[in-house]
Amino acid sequence: MNEELEQLMQEVKAVIPWLLAVGIAVAGYHGVRKYVADRRAAASEAVANAYTTEELEDAAAKFKGSKAEGVIRLRLAKSYFDSANYDSALEIYESLDGKAPDGFEDIPTVGKAQCLEALGRFDEARAAFDAFAEANGKSFLALTAKLGSARCVAQGGDRAKAVEMLEALKASVGDDELAKTRVDTTLQIVKRYEKRAERSLFDAADAAQKQLDAEAAKDAK
Repeated sequence: MNEELEQLMQEVKAVIPWLLAVGIAVAGYHGVRKYVADRRAAASEAVANAYTTEELEDAAAKFKGSKAEGVIRLRLAKSYFDSANYDSALEIYESLDGKAPDGFEDIPTVGKAQCLEALGRFDEARAAFDAFAEANGKSFLALTAKLGSARCVAQGGDRAKAVEMLEALKASVGDDELAKTRVDTTLQIVKRYEKRAERSLFDAADAAQKQLDAEAAKDAK
């Protein structure tokens, strides 16, 4: 992530011509270099040390317009998503679609699809997941998109088809044990999922985790 912040140095290119024009090129150049270095260091620290949603909101506002803004806003979108503020997360992902920092280009597209899924807009989410997976088969998020598509099918009411999709996906990942584990986890959740108007697959997964935590707490006593 710090590599992305190195791009802040490019800001100096927009400032130097103006400094030359007013005749303070030498002193101004060194001043701008210090400004950019200080701002880069501050942005790097903000990215590394902002953990709460409020801290990330403050950092996004403070470094608005800088090269660090995109990375901070991606972290903020995830924070919104994790706190079930799906509308705010969706807004950020949509604003960064096609404008994400280098190395993070795929995240807004998949993040947007996940938000649509969490909001219960399963047809839209599945279409987004499928389009991404088809166009970006080698992306590190391709499997995430395929799993998302299967979840949307299950939540749309066709659990049997979702299970079939996941079984086929498991067979396609070969000897990749991590991928198999991810597919298996989703497969087990889908098999246990019962469609309810008020309950999403995210809620089902949370409930299952809480049950496991409660059982672990009992065993520890």
